[in-house]
This record gives sequence, structure tokens and C-alpha cells, in this order.
Amino acid sequence: MAPAAISNPNRCDRGFVGNTIGQANAVSNKALDLRFCKFAGANLSGKTLSGAYMNEADMSGANMREVVLTKAYAVGANLRGADLTNAVIDRVAFDGVDLEGAQLVNAVITGTTFTGANLKDANFEDALIGSEDAKRLCANPTLVGESRDQVGCRQ
Repeated sequence: MAPAAISNPNRCDRGFVGNTIGQANAVSNKALDLRFCKFAGANLSGKTLSGAYMNEADMSGANMREVVLTKAYAVGANLRGADLTNAVIDRVAFDGVDLEGAQLVNAVITGTTFTGANLKDANFEDALIGSEDAKRLCANPTLVGESRDQVGCRQ
């Protein structure tokens, strides 16, 4: 259940539009508040969700191909099975996020945290991952098998 402080019932509709001002620096004329929104199976491909508050949002199975996520806060979100192929994921808090089976193929991942995230069967094939990000990913016990190899974990 969403907290009472989230009062605009139409705020989730902005997820289908995204931010349009100053995307690279996550600057917009209005906060992109997607907290607790339901986007399961939605088509969000190509959207700019920079600076978005996405905590506890349900984006499971969503088409998020070529999404730009810069300076986003997604703690506790559900991205299980989401397709983030060719996405730009820069300075995102994915702590506690369920990314099981997510497709991060050819994604650019920099400055992002995955503390406590579920990375089981996540696909990082051909992803460009910063060295510090790779270290953090490799420390996650749910990153196993082929996913570990794709990230470049040594052991």
C-alpha cells in the first residue's frame, strides 16, 4: 500500500512520458515520482526516467529497452524479468531490487549500487560495466553462474 503522502493519483502516468528537460543531469521542472506505481509488463522503451523516484515500483516484465536511468532511486523496486537491453543505468540505487531474470544486455552501468539486490539469472551479456560497479556486483551472493562470467568476476 502506498503511503498517504503520495496524493496525486495520476503521477504514475508520467512514467509513459518520462522527463524531457535536462535528462543527463536529472533536472526537470517537476519530480518524476513513480513510487509504488504499477508498470508490470508495460512498454517504457526509450523513456528517460532520470531523477525518478522508483522505490517499491512494480516494473516486472516491463519493456525498458533503451531507457535512460540517471540519478534514479529505485530501492525495493521489482524489475524481475524486465528488459533493460541497451539501457543507460548511471548512478542508480538498485539496493534491494528484484532483478531476477532481468535482461541488461549491452547496458551501460556506472556508479550504480546493487546492495541486497536479487541478481539470479540476470543477463549482463556485452554490458559495459565500470570497474567499481563490477566489484560491487561480484560481491552480491545472488550473482552466480553465467551472470558472474558476464560481469567479469574472477572467482
